[in-house]
Amino acid sequence: MDSLKAKTDEELVIDYAIGNNHAFDELLRRHRKNVYNYIFFIIKNREMAEDVFQDTFVKAIINIKQGRYIENGKFKAWIMRIAHNLIIDYFRLERNENTVSNDEMEVDLLNDATLCDITIEDKMVWSQILTDVKRLIEYLPDNQREVLEMRYYQDLSFKEIADQIGISINTALGRMRYAIINIRKLAEENGVILHVI
Repeated sequence: MDSLKAKTDEELVIDYAIGNNHAFDELLRRHRKNVYNYIFFIIKNREMAEDVFQDTFVKAIINIKQGRYIENGKFKAWIMRIAHNLIIDYFRLERNENTVSNDEMEVDLLNDATLCDITIEDKMVWSQILTDVKRLIEYLPDNQREVLEMRYYQDLSFKEIADQIGISINTALGRMRYAIINIRKLAEENGVILHVI
């Protein structure tokens, strides 16, 4: 098992494709937290987030076993894209279940925002949120800002952050926790909205 921990994601995918089920267990161990947190952050419903999470890894298993994984060096991005697409499917299904159909109503397929994956307005809102977050980050204490930037902008693990800065993992986690608390507090104090309404 320890030998699997030393392998890259791509090596694990290859091992799993040729029948080593433990290789997929290691991929799941590495990525489950990030994938689940991403899904839950958007869906905000534990039961549905767990369903989408399970569907994400089932779809990954099927694609790998069918030889359809071709994203060399980008497993994390690939699995997150699967999750993202399943989240979109979830919201479409939910919208369709809550919509009363009217056969007599005329539908304009080219100008219906509900049929788009993402609208220009959504992109503008997300862009503004990201700009606001970057501005708020500047007000954090240096040690909190450093950990947050390394985690989110450099995509480092907490162990890598701890090693680079020369602190314990618990200290790195604590600084991240306080950074998020402080950003929320700053946003609230300044009337900054950090989510899509």
